[in-house]
Amino acid sequence: MMSLQITPLSEGVFTIGHDKIFVPFDETKHLLEERPTGSLLVEVQPFLVQTHQHHILFDTGLGFRQADGELQLHGNLRSIGVDPLSIDMVVLSHLHKDHAGGICSTNELGIKSLNFPNARYYVSRKEFDFGLEKGYPSYTTEDFDILAHSEQVEWLDDKGSIQGFIQYHTSGGHCPYHQCFLIQSGEDKAFFGGDVVPQLKQLKTRYIAKYDFDGRVSMELRQKYAALGHEEKWKFMFYHDVKHPIAAL
Repeated sequence: MMSLQITPLSEGVFTIGHDKIFVPFDETKHLLEERPTGSLLVEVQPFLVQTHQHHILFDTGLGFRQADGELQLHGNLRSIGVDPLSIDMVVLSHLHKDHAGGICSTNELGIKSLNFPNARYYVSRKEFDFGLEKGYPSYTTEDFDILAHSEQVEWLDDKGSIQGFIQYHTSGGHCPYHQCFLIQSGEDKAFFGGDVVPQLKQLKTRYIAKYDFDGRVSMELRQKYAALGHEEKWKFMFYHDVKHPIAAL
């Protein structure tokens, strides 16, 4: 069985403040001290995970477009020789705007279409309903409301398995119905913790984030995941880590 091939698909580095707005950040031009007090420096990077049978996308980024109008996520895939039409699974940890912005596009007639037409979309039904109700500023409902009646969607329960090789559970912590995923192919195991495990340094400290729905729960989960990941030799995918997109403990 083919081992897991993991590729980060970065949309860039940003600062985000209390206003929940992602502002591009160039370390050669900008200083973090010049951004509003409390701003966080983060990468935004969905992940492509390839197995012998599947091309899987974990989260869909901000949905930004390149200068030529192409979806940046599509451009990132093409740059590594992957046709966006070959993506057959889109797995969503939650639906905050920096994780769900690339789910769909709207044409000049106002018609929405999914950006990965050959993929099954896997998302928690509870997270979807919560996101629609909660809305701005964390959720941009027009990014994901198309999922409500799409035949490409498979709604996830609180805990279970996707196609027998991706185990998932509702972790909570960052938001009430956030989910985490453990992918296994042969002896390879990779863990995607979305915004519960967004950066390597947070696995190594008892860090409680003020931006989490329940920061203590997230912190305790990270301690649990770090111990299991070390014991079972997981590769961690860090969605918001500027320097370490993939690492093992």
